[in-house]
Amino acid sequence: MPESSVSFTRLDGLILIGYLVGITAFGLWMARKVRTSGGYFLGERRLPWWVMVGQSFSTGTNAENPVAQTGASFQSGFATIWYQWKNMLITPFYWLMAPWYRRSERTTVGEIIEDRYGRGLALLYTIFAIAFFVFNQGAMLKGAGKIIAVATGGEMISPNGVVLAMTVAFVLYSFFGGLVAAAYNDFVQGFLIILLSFILIPSGLMAIGGFSGLRQTLPENFFDLYSEVSGLDAFTIAMLTLNGLVGITAMPHTLTMNATGRTERAGRIGQTYGSLVKRFCTIGWAFTGLIVAALVIQQGVQLEDKEHAFGYASLHLLRPGFTGLMVACVLAANMSTCSTFMVNTGALFTQNIYRDYFDPSAADRRLLWIGRFSGLSLTVLGVLFALVVDQVLQAFLFTETIAALMGIMFLGGIVWKRANRYGAWAATIASFLAYYATNFLMTCRLDGQLPSTLREAFGQFAGGISGGVWSSYLATGELQLVYKWTPGSFGFAMLIGFGAFILVSLVTPREPAERTEAFFDRLRRSSDGEAMPESGPRPLAAERGQDLILVDLPGWFTAERWQGFFRRYREDLIGFALAWATVALLVFSAWALLQLGA
Repeated sequence: MPESSVSFTRLDGLILIGYLVGITAFGLWMARKVRTSGGYFLGERRLPWWVMVGQSFSTGTNAENPVAQTGASFQSGFATIWYQWKNMLITPFYWLMAPWYRRSERTTVGEIIEDRYGRGLALLYTIFAIAFFVFNQGAMLKGAGKIIAVATGGEMISPNGVVLAMTVAFVLYSFFGGLVAAAYNDFVQGFLIILLSFILIPSGLMAIGGFSGLRQTLPENFFDLYSEVSGLDAFTIAMLTLNGLVGITAMPHTLTMNATGRTERAGRIGQTYGSLVKRFCTIGWAFTGLIVAALVIQQGVQLEDKEHAFGYASLHLLRPGFTGLMVACVLAANMSTCSTFMVNTGALFTQNIYRDYFDPSAADRRLLWIGRFSGLSLTVLGVLFALVVDQVLQAFLFTETIAALMGIMFLGGIVWKRANRYGAWAATIASFLAYYATNFLMTCRLDGQLPSTLREAFGQFAGGISGGVWSSYLATGELQLVYKWTPGSFGFAMLIGFGAFILVSLVTPREPAERTEAFFDRLRRSSDGEAMPESGPRPLAAERGQDLILVDLPGWFTAERWQGFFRRYREDLIGFALAWATVALLVFSAWALLQLGA
């Protein structure tokens, strides 16, 4: 490997220190506005749409995203962008789902589940959600430390030192400023994340001879927009899309992304177009991977790990000053997410554990301080996890899959009135059992050979039963907490989960009518024009063209559902169409980029 052309200079250090001091000071300045628990957890639901876009984009993006995508494109070509773009196919649905959370009149997803199914399932969800936040904070912090250590050639502080430095910064402004400080800082840091996505491209193109040099160096299939050579066939993309669609509904931070704007439209724009900004940045990550692939071929070197591609490019393409800027961008990508997670963790503990089980009549000021200290304490657990964990990639993917399994009861409870707590429990238990059983089968060996598909695994198991050797066949399997994600096992778990959800809900008693009616009455009413949801009945959404097209989905089989269709669903239909148009524009832009130099 050629000698690095970069060192972490005094200028780089000044830029990095300036970023950390500046972003912390800005967050503390914004914290002066926070006086209530509603302000701390939800920003009093007064965030403008542009802050919502920045919050959604920055919270949904962390430093592992560009590193993973750059590495995948480096190894297999541009078509691997669908690992990230799987969620782009569901992004227009965010426009339809965003008002669910604002109209719920709640602070956490756990409270919505309690309204729908009762306290038991809410507690189960809260335990999952807190674990989700703690684990993901630790994984992101440690990931950022590793990236920076590689990208600076080991000339900076240790990865654990990076973890501690960035934690001090985001904890300070998040502790005092809550969601207000986190959201506005996310907006500012969003510009740095965009810069991170494209910073290596200009110097990289210069180093390899431009687009013509890129084309001459790499195989033609590296420029395909879609190709099964990337390992992503249509079924895998479909299952990844389903994972994203169901999982996003039950992600613990989803309510914050959707319910904290001044209006419902602010939430819709924020969640939908903040996510689409990330899809745009993904083009930069994937294209950077192609540049690094050409660079290492031209230089005659090899990388031991494909995910070293981003760090290698940073080490060899950036000049003094830009290295410090790149480090600041990496910190921004992770700090923006961790700050929002800290506030949401405090909200979950305060609203779903402390208030429900310890002090139901607690004053607002006490709830504010409980939220601050619980968020801080649980973030410390995440930091401790970051200091001891090493390999986190598969476990990180595992938490997204678990969110999808939890999402069966959440999504089903929104679109189907007949759903009840028995069906929700059955769906959760059955989907988890199916997920682990099928993944276990995928580790069993017949004559020393692992099955390549779930169908093959079922066939081997059936053969073992008929041959009377099923016990010895199962003895070859491996029990693991975290299995590698496979489309077959995930799809089977979702099929079993939704099947159990529907069947058990149909054969068991309905939820109390007053509970169900109160829940869906909120979804039928517009929440616009209200600061916090405590002022009484709201206007019917249908009168404003804001009826929700997905709510009570089985009602689509009745004639009443189609009366005044466009007038009632105007906001949903127009916004949904525009979101799909934006998706088409992004796909076309990526295709056009790949034609350059051809």
